[in-house]
Amino acid sequence: MEDTLLPRHLRAELLDSLRSTRVVNIIGPRQVGKTTLVRELLDVGRFITLDDENVLAAMEADPSGQIEALVSEANDVPLIIDEAQRSKRLALAIKRIVDERRRMGQFILTGSSNVFTNAHVADSLAGRVQTLTMLPLSGAEVQRKGPARILDWASRTPEPLLRDLPKPEPVSRNGYIQELLAGGYPEIRNLPDRSRQRRYRDYVDTIVERDVADLIKVRKSDAMRRLIDQIAARTANELNVQEMGSIIGVQRPTIETYLDVLTKLSLMSRLPAWTSGEAGRDIRQPKVHLVDTGIVAALRNLTSESFLADANPAALGGVLETFVHNELLKSLPHQQSHWRLYHWRHQRGREIDILAETNRTIVGFEMKASSNVDLNDFRHLQWFRTDGPGSAWNVIGIVVYLGDRPLTFGSKLFALPLSSFWSFAAD
Repeated sequence: MEDTLLPRHLRAELLDSLRSTRVVNIIGPRQVGKTTLVRELLDVGRFITLDDENVLAAMEADPSGQIEALVSEANDVPLIIDEAQRSKRLALAIKRIVDERRRMGQFILTGSSNVFTNAHVADSLAGRVQTLTMLPLSGAEVQRKGPARILDWASRTPEPLLRDLPKPEPVSRNGYIQELLAGGYPEIRNLPDRSRQRRYRDYVDTIVERDVADLIKVRKSDAMRRLIDQIAARTANELNVQEMGSIIGVQRPTIETYLDVLTKLSLMSRLPAWTSGEAGRDIRQPKVHLVDTGIVAALRNLTSESFLADANPAALGGVLETFVHNELLKSLPHQQSHWRLYHWRHQRGREIDILAETNRTIVGFEMKASSNVDLNDFRHLQWFRTDGPGSAWNVIGIVVYLGDRPLTFGSKLFALPLSSFWSFAAD
């Protein structure tokens, strides 16, 4: 565990939300640091946890009475309710309170899934609840740096310049691999290799046994567990639901339900396909990414030896792609513009790992699991923006590689070291 608390970039957004909304709802995977953020970094509020079975039983028996009493006891500081998703009756009780009281920052809820899943309650609380998603530590948070504002830099007009990008620190290939293997869970990432992998596997078991059960009744928990293993094996690949169902031995609707639950628990995300509108030319299946490469490595039993020079290069490429996807996902709230992430694949085999889109600008990211890069690595990005569906867009192409120097390969084409994601100064 870290000697001192690592900075969480969500803190500023949380403080701003407390000033502007009545209920702040922080969702994210178990053990990413939600409770630490609200208890130790904010150091305000009255705290209860629904992981305590007695507290949960009292809340379910008389939610309105319990909430009224706790709010009165809290006075003018927020009432913090941890593991809020465990109560089925909490959301309506909170709605009644905030309907009557207009003060901002009345509640902070934390949990692995959104307590406001009831459509009626969610609609009636529109404008009164701010939901924030907290994910595992980013590379920038681990290195105590500011959010990765690579998208802001890439979209500068008339075009981005390397001199405006912070100089990234040199990292060896092995150093990068260790970062991918460690993952972003604060209490797990610094453990010795075997202990870390065991903890990550136990973590996944806990999610299946506890968090999934809060959302649905799973008749075959072993099927859910095997599904997660299959997602880990296919991270950064297109999602074939039919194939997964055949391998695991359950029907397609069940697989779809399980995938929805894992998405709600922020254990995985589906990266949609970007489409050009040219009928029949774009492949439209989403890609799947697990939330953390430490979990991927543990479930696939990947170690440093798995990425030696004579090992399968595809394994490192997929893990690197998931790592970059997750870094970009964590960085989105901190960009000036609103960005959406996609992937793209053409029926003739051309593909781009990740596309970030805002207005009429696209930033395309390709991965190179090597310390060397050349112009051939940009061939899909170049075709996309000159002869392909990006020709009507402002397209910037970036190859992320395991070297140590930012390089330019022509107008709006750049090779950036992975360490660029933790090169920006702290705010």
